[in-house]
Amino acid sequence: MNTSIAAQHRRNGESEPEVHRGERASAMKAPSYTGPSQSTDDSMLQTTVQRVAGQTSQQVLDSLAIEEPLEIQLTYGPSNSRRMRSISVTMRTPGNDFDLAAGFLMTEGVIQDANDIEQIAYAGEFFSEGTQSPQVMDMLKLGSKQNTVRVDLAAEVAVNVGSLQRNFYTTSSCGICGKASLLALRTVCPPRAKNDFRVDAQLLYDLPGRLRASQGVFDRTGGLHAAGLFDSAGNLSALREDVGRHNAVDKLIGSEFLADRTPLRDRLLLLSGRASFELLQKALMGGLPMVVAVGAPSSLAVQVAKEFDITLVGFLREDHFNIYHGSERIAGYTPTSMGVGDEAEN
Repeated sequence: MNTSIAAQHRRNGESEPEVHRGERASAMKAPSYTGPSQSTDDSMLQTTVQRVAGQTSQQVLDSLAIEEPLEIQLTYGPSNSRRMRSISVTMRTPGNDFDLAAGFLMTEGVIQDANDIEQIAYAGEFFSEGTQSPQVMDMLKLGSKQNTVRVDLAAEVAVNVGSLQRNFYTTSSCGICGKASLLALRTVCPPRAKNDFRVDAQLLYDLPGRLRASQGVFDRTGGLHAAGLFDSAGNLSALREDVGRHNAVDKLIGSEFLADRTPLRDRLLLLSGRASFELLQKALMGGLPMVVAVGAPSSLAVQVAKEFDITLVGFLREDHFNIYHGSERIAGYTPTSMGVGDEAEN
């Protein structure tokens, strides 16, 4: 990624309008709804609702988290034979779209370094008519002109076209077996360092509250997932929100990737919901040593944690949590004689 693009990213896009106009200035405009109206926050809409309490009701304003489609296009190949391919359409909350695109490509193993990217830009009016279904095209055109992001890779970057054609089959929605998913991860994951990241149990209890305190859009809509990065002292270093939990993680890791701060070996990832295989995959690709989830982990997520030695915590509450892997790296609790046959409380 050339230095001008990296500098623009750090300055929130104050120059080169076709590449970075600033996420707030260029975030998607809402479709022409008959009820809700665009609020001053690009992530929300306001609408009038009938709020019923008992047997009475009143009209009040309610805030909604915006959800619009984002198409990610990839341009790659030698300078004399460039190719463009549409690789993903995801429903997301507008904002931090370039981070989302970069994080998606990085966590799916398409790129390994920020310098692999020549440019990230909104594609404007252009839509890849031949590569999407009529239903997807209708969704893309319903919203903003800037519902398409194009990532231009450096000419020397080799792209596995087969992986693109399989539409990134290493995700939890693909339907392939867990063994194949783990094998695929082994082929694309970066080298793992020894996991020396340690935290205290009491610190973990405090993290959900610290995350929630920084979730401005969630407080007003109640409709967004969050992903946050914390250091071993419990300091929140970065936070992203989105209607999709995987998008929140892509935005979070993508911002760190573009700022050249990956691998994230000295941070833990806190998820406001459950921990799926897909989210553990993204944590693995980002070099994270620990994942903590407020919700439940899936069986395959636990397999990934054990396979790649990622400390995994689930069902984090104010006074209890479950450790699925890496208990030796969490201090401040005393094991009891409870037998493995007893069922854990969630």
